Amino acid sequence: MSSAALAAIPRATPETGEGRKLFAFMCMVFGMFMAILDIQIVSASLTEIQAGVSASQDEISWVQTAYLIAEVIMIPLSGTLSRVLSTRWMFVISAGGFTLMSFMCATSTTIGELILWRSLQGFLGGGMIPTVFASAYTIFPPSKRGIVTPIIGLVATLAPTIGPTIGGYLTDIFSWHWLFLVNVVPGIFVTIATWLLVDFDEPQWGLFETFDWSGLALMAAFLGTLEYVLEEGPNHDWLQEESVAICAVICVVSGVAFFWRALTARHPIVDLTAFADRNFAVGSLFSFVVGIGLYGLTYLYPVYLGRVRGLSALQIGETMFVTGICMFLTAPIAGRMVSKLDPRVMMGMGFVGFGIGTWWASFITKDWSFGELVVPQIFRGVALMICMIPINNIALGTLPPDRIKNASGLYNLTRNLGGAVGLALINTLLNWRWDLHLQRLRDQVTWSRDRALETLGTLEGAFSQLGSDAERAALKQMSQIVRREALVMAFGDVFLALTLLFAAMTVLLVLVKRPGAAGAPADAH
Repeated sequence: MSSAALAAIPRATPETGEGRKLFAFMCMVFGMFMAILDIQIVSASLTEIQAGVSASQDEISWVQTAYLIAEVIMIPLSGTLSRVLSTRWMFVISAGGFTLMSFMCATSTTIGELILWRSLQGFLGGGMIPTVFASAYTIFPPSKRGIVTPIIGLVATLAPTIGPTIGGYLTDIFSWHWLFLVNVVPGIFVTIATWLLVDFDEPQWGLFETFDWSGLALMAAFLGTLEYVLEEGPNHDWLQEESVAICAVICVVSGVAFFWRALTARHPIVDLTAFADRNFAVGSLFSFVVGIGLYGLTYLYPVYLGRVRGLSALQIGETMFVTGICMFLTAPIAGRMVSKLDPRVMMGMGFVGFGIGTWWASFITKDWSFGELVVPQIFRGVALMICMIPINNIALGTLPPDRIKNASGLYNLTRNLGGAVGLALINTLLNWRWDLHLQRLRDQVTWSRDRALETLGTLEGAFSQLGSDAERAALKQMSQIVRREALVMAFGDVFLALTLLFAAMTVLLVLVKRPGAAGAPADAH
């Protein structure tokens, strides 16, 4: 198709132009969905992948860590690259590269190959996420945001939530290779559609002449080591592990140097002045906290269901799907609420709803399964959609169009960093409270406690019928019961801590200024 013929298609009438623009945007949104989905799609299938590539227990965690580190570096960089390359070529390169790397992941035969391709997949996929957010606030007028912002809000929260579910089904029905092969055909479609249909802006090749390469190196060192410390620290007693300690030092040094460079360079790799806008700064803080809730609970529920309830990856995915359904059903309702309610009211409703869900879950017991987790997951799914859309609008909806590309990268980075920091804190708190409850229960389960003796006698009676060493088996079973109960109590403490966090966010709503009329979208041509 010639460029002249292509140019004639969107300009036939205003209606066809708007329809073409919306279809092109939806193709980009689907690309973003794949990139965010792939963060969590492998989480339920790491055991199968480990067997397939003959990896050790320590090595297999890098299948997820490598993707996260690479993605978190690309997300803030994407603002500069999309200005240099244009939205069209930035997205074509990102989507095409992501698709190719997905195919390469599926063909991996060793853990080294898989980690390499996953790193590149995460780096290229990370370019799609902020590009979609920036496009939503530059190519559509405020009157259309009631349509487009629920879409990106739904995708940003739904994709990581249903990732374990989709991954569990694909691995169970086919094999772990399909965790990556599932991206190939949609990825090719998105790449071609973006190349043919997107013409939102023009490249600014001159920006390459002032590209801040030293700032890029410092940012990569800072964010990469930060992500590694947050991922590996809770599992290795933090600075007691040599590699974590070394990365922590590199993180601090490169972080100081990066912020100095970003604040003093004439053309910094990332423009941090967006944080001078109060709504953007507060919106980014709320996005950080939403990241904690979004990724933290996507982690907590499966850990509980697997370690306490003993469910399979597929069963865990089916249980978690409730939240995804609630998000999907709430998205159009939240879209209509945006035009009728003060965004501060919507965010307050979302934070309160999220807090109710985690407070409900703080009463968790060893017997909770699908039925008992339905209500907390309903509150979580509905609350995420109700608060995510106004947070997006508060942070990005009133910035000047020429600052949105850079700000979108920073904004999306806060959500990912919130997830990383949240998981680190959740793991640390879970282990600390588990040890504390374990010690308290052991102090109570003594030979002087009638209840303990009764339970031990019951267990001995049960094991004696099996012909085993009844006393030793009973003591071992008693120890496992104590450990399980301590772990469940620790889960309750973590859920309560999350409740307090979201209660605090409702107080901070007083810092938000109600946005006036958003700026007109940038000229797309």
